[in-house]
Amino acid sequence: MLTLSQRVTIPAHELEFQMIRASGPGGQHVNKTSSAIQLIFDIRASSLPEIYQQRLLQRPHPNLTAGGKIIIKAQQYRSQEMNRQDALARLKAMIEQVMVVRKKRIATKPTKASQRRRVDSKKRHGQTKVLRRQTRDE
Repeated sequence: MLTLSQRVTIPAHELEFQMIRASGPGGQHVNKTSSAIQLIFDIRASSLPEIYQQRLLQRPHPNLTAGGKIIIKAQQYRSQEMNRQDALARLKAMIEQVMVVRKKRIATKPTKASQRRRVDSKKRHGQTKVLRRQTRDE
């Protein structure tokens, strides 16, 4: 079971783990053992609240398939159990990102003083440019 908050949890039966061989260098240990973990989580078939499911499906992510499944491959560690914990932590972080509700920005107007400072600054800059102009000698 993966606990996301006090009210939101993912039961263990919704998480599918596949043991696979890790790729890359590592000697004969890599060739003999299946220490890497592939975590498959089906968003649509999960017990996550509907709003989290929609947010996860709308976000572009390289681990998200067109069928609505998240596939995470963890092969950083030599131990299968550590790779399993790493995959769960990455899934948890991914879901926690969509759980955060951002505050809606409230548009504000500039103050009178800031408007005045802006116009004064523009006038000073314009005056400087006027003084730089070449004058005709008569």
